Amino acid sequence: MKPNENHPLAGTRILVGRTRHQAGSLSAGLRSLGASVIEIPFIEIRKPQSYRPLDDALKNIRSYDWLVLTSANGVEAMWERIWKLRLTRRNLTHLQIAAIGPATKRAIVKHGLKVKMIPEEYVAESVVKELRDKVNGKRVLLIRAKVARAVIPEELRSAGAEVDVVEAYETVVPEKSRARLHALMKNATRRPHIVTFTSSSTAKNFAELLSNSKAGSLRVDLLKHVQFASIGPVTSATLRELHMPVAIEAREFTMGGLLRAIVLARYAETSL
Repeated sequence: MKPNENHPLAGTRILVGRTRHQAGSLSAGLRSLGASVIEIPFIEIRKPQSYRPLDDALKNIRSYDWLVLTSANGVEAMWERIWKLRLTRRNLTHLQIAAIGPATKRAIVKHGLKVKMIPEEYVAESVVKELRDKVNGKRVLLIRAKVARAVIPEELRSAGAEVDVVEAYETVVPEKSRARLHALMKNATRRPHIVTFTSSSTAKNFAELLSNSKAGSLRVDLLKHVQFASIGPVTSATLRELHMPVAIEAREFTMGGLLRAIVLARYAETSL
């Protein structure tokens, strides 16, 4: 199939680095536009070594003024513990809740809670910008992954907030993906034209999965004629640090924004 107005991505092989559950909207959108989608997870979500810090925070949730959530994974992990502790959404209705982006907001709203703040740009810096003048003297609970940037807690503390950071889950390299990814990238007839990245973790793990086991360096020979598509500037910066040049970057830092950026890039290429 050749690209056309209804199927601008026809003939384009695109690798999505999330499971179908995690990136269903992106994969479905790409397929509807004619792309051939390959799904190989670059990240695996695992439970934290201990739920005690999260459980303690939830048991004392009445003492917090703001709840900040930075991913749908964090929302779902939090809600599992709420059920385990036999709490209900009523225990959280006093909170002002901030979500980093629309996917996180949808996950929160699904459980019957209202989101007070969602930033204009879906990155940590924008969350801080929106909350800076609202948290002086307030207690803030930040629920997130084990490894994450320190921007939000550091900046909110400097704005006068008391911030507790608790781990709800961790992301690790999915070893089961290593052989599949190597086999795909070694095959020139199946190798993707575009690889999508939806977070810095997906970028780092992709590089780790494709690294030379002996030297520990990225197998650049497996990346010929491959373009990297990033969901936003933070992910793009990580890709560049890993020596993977960014060809496509979303203007709106969402799955939909990434999809639109890919379509625009392909249109630009075919019109040359």
